[in-house]
Amino acid sequence: MKAVIFRSYGSPDVLKIETLQKPTPSDDEVLVRVHASSVNPAEWYAVSGLLIARLMSGLTRPKDTRIGVDYAGVVEAVGKDITLFKPGDEVFGARSGAFAEYVCVRNHIYPKPANLTFEQAGAVATAAITALQALREHGKLQAGQEVLINGASGGVGTFAVQIARALGAEVTAVCSTGNVEIARSLGADRVIDYTREDYTRSSERYDLLLDIAGSHPWRENQRVLKPYAHYVIVGAPKSNRWLGPLTDILRTRLAAFGASQNVVFFIAQFRREDFLLLNDLFARGLVKPLVEKVYPLEKISAAMRHLGTGHAKGKIAIVMTD
Repeated sequence: MKAVIFRSYGSPDVLKIETLQKPTPSDDEVLVRVHASSVNPAEWYAVSGLLIARLMSGLTRPKDTRIGVDYAGVVEAVGKDITLFKPGDEVFGARSGAFAEYVCVRNHIYPKPANLTFEQAGAVATAAITALQALREHGKLQAGQEVLINGASGGVGTFAVQIARALGAEVTAVCSTGNVEIARSLGADRVIDYTREDYTRSSERYDLLLDIAGSHPWRENQRVLKPYAHYVIVGAPKSNRWLGPLTDILRTRLAAFGASQNVVFFIAQFRREDFLLLNDLFARGLVKPLVEKVYPLEKISAAMRHLGTGHAKGKIAIVMTD
């Protein structure tokens, strides 16, 4: 089978397509023929060799040369202990090494919603779970509350706008001029074009600020937060070659010390109950993955470069080709 491999850190050009042996599922695994995946910032950081990635993956070169997490595809074979899936089932979920034609999956495999394409389903896991947990678990968002989403047009942001609306919140989306209509189409009650208006100068006050773009320091963001509001950090500018967004995140945590607002940075955890909730939202048409562009596996480097610009609209999908 074909799979993406990286044996050194660097630019997206270090990503290569190699031929590996097709995996065989163990008794408690499902073999999935992958139809689609998607790129995420975590993979960009891993490939570029940020210090935190090196600490986990190897200081001088990656120990695990496989990459990719999100997947959607068709079950090809199942182990003898598997009863929930059978060959031919359409599935999606999360599994390391997903930039490949086949993966063996033990956990985090779920029925693909019938109203999603493989490209859409393959763009779900990382971004949608991050958005859901940021809003509901860490942001404590309740129906009727007001949330501002800074960076509303990217992968996490497009999911966050829709999920916040599904949770019954009033949503203000912040994005660039070219993405205003996208944010509106996703259900935002108000859209702020950051090239024309500084949201931190607004008279509005919010119960939750979900910060994906990281475009303003804490003291400016604090101005638009209600007392005891939640400020959840998902992203930040890549201002430091070795630490990436961690520099800005740590600076924010220090600046917010003693504030009444709750400042949170987190790394999403894949949990069954969250995937099932997302499946329900997809099936009811309340949330729909926005895929801006689809690249074949052979163009993985170009897809990663596109992601690295920071201007992707929604998700960037990867499809496996024969």
